[in-house]
Amino acid sequence: MNGWAVVFAGSAVVGYGVFSRRLSTTVFSGPMVFMLLGLAIGPLGLDLLDQAKDPEVTRTLLESALVLLLFADAAGIRARDLRREEFLPLRLLAVGLPVTMALGWLVAWPLLPGLGVWELALVGIILAPTDAALGQQAFSNKRVPPLTRDGLAVESGLNDGLALPFFVLALAAADEGHGRPGVAETFLRALLLSGAIGVAAGWIGASLLRWSLSRGWSSSDWRQFLVLAVPVIAYVLCSMGEGSGFIGAWAAGLAFGIHLRRTPADLGIRSQDSDPAQSTMFTERLGLLLASVSFLVFGAVILGPALQHLTWRIVVYALLSLTLIRILPVALALAGAGLRPASVAYIGWFGPRGLASLVFGLLALEEDLPGGTLLSEVIAVTVGLSVILHGASAPFLGNRYGAWFTRTLRVTPDLRENALAHHDAPRLW
Repeated sequence: MNGWAVVFAGSAVVGYGVFSRRLSTTVFSGPMVFMLLGLAIGPLGLDLLDQAKDPEVTRTLLESALVLLLFADAAGIRARDLRREEFLPLRLLAVGLPVTMALGWLVAWPLLPGLGVWELALVGIILAPTDAALGQQAFSNKRVPPLTRDGLAVESGLNDGLALPFFVLALAAADEGHGRPGVAETFLRALLLSGAIGVAAGWIGASLLRWSLSRGWSSSDWRQFLVLAVPVIAYVLCSMGEGSGFIGAWAAGLAFGIHLRRTPADLGIRSQDSDPAQSTMFTERLGLLLASVSFLVFGAVILGPALQHLTWRIVVYALLSLTLIRILPVALALAGAGLRPASVAYIGWFGPRGLASLVFGLLALEEDLPGGTLLSEVIAVTVGLSVILHGASAPFLGNRYGAWFTRTLRVTPDLRENALAHHDAPRLW
């Protein structure tokens, strides 16, 4: 890898760290800054970083970031976050996510004629999950009602993990007959075996942590390293078994969070020590750092080359993916929920595509599918547009929506959007 590329990436992290708080209130989100800097050092700019020269760097970086964030997100989810007040994530995940996949598949059919049936399905599935990092400005705006903020945050934390089984099976179907495992074997290895390995790793990790905490044997620093090792072990074990390391890491996070959260009070463990949010803090922060650098690499080695082969079909599908294909399923999922059109529109718009889509697209490209190049270009352009459009619109639309909520609440005190005003918000991002 070019040494100057490493220096540039490090300088980008330093620079963003200096101005991060100031930039958080502007149209320049973190992913946008890193992506634009990536374009500057890629083949379209200084040519310091090239996918053909360093293919393993790109894959390792993106996959590492996704593994850590899948684990941390899953560990931070509480069942009551999905149940209370007919909470939005349940509707968005159970109805909105599958409908988004199906609609993305159908819309891709006439617009992307170079792809086969299962490759078209992959496009819809890969671009269905939303990215919490890209939507952070929209989720963290305190003027936005808690129900909306929490619903979007929890949805983004779970939908990439829920989309994984669909992605793995569609990829197996698209590649069946080329000397690779078929759908049935993939189901057994990637879903059942990987899920079991992940649950076991997460459960054992949480049990060891509880045992150590009850005796006061672990230091706070090494406790964070212990947790970091759990998704890494789950990922590697699943990969060795030819399963899905991502499903393993996500399942490990779910098991870890559930088991650690059930720590009995009589063990003498402080409540903050048994809180997965505290235990996974270092893992989550490291994942966010790797994700930020991933957007720099994405701009350089994935988006830059894709822009050189841009067509009107790719642009149209990318725009539809960020609008119609997201907003219609959200409207269907929220029908009867009692939300005002402004809230449905806000939730529908803020479905940014990011890291999960990039990694899934990279894995599909490596399978040498007949339409793999076109599939990769569609995903790259869609994510690139999402980084710019969602990042730039988050401060303005968040403030406008928040102002609408404040005005409407004065007239309608029992506004449905205000249902969670007196609850503790679920922690995720």
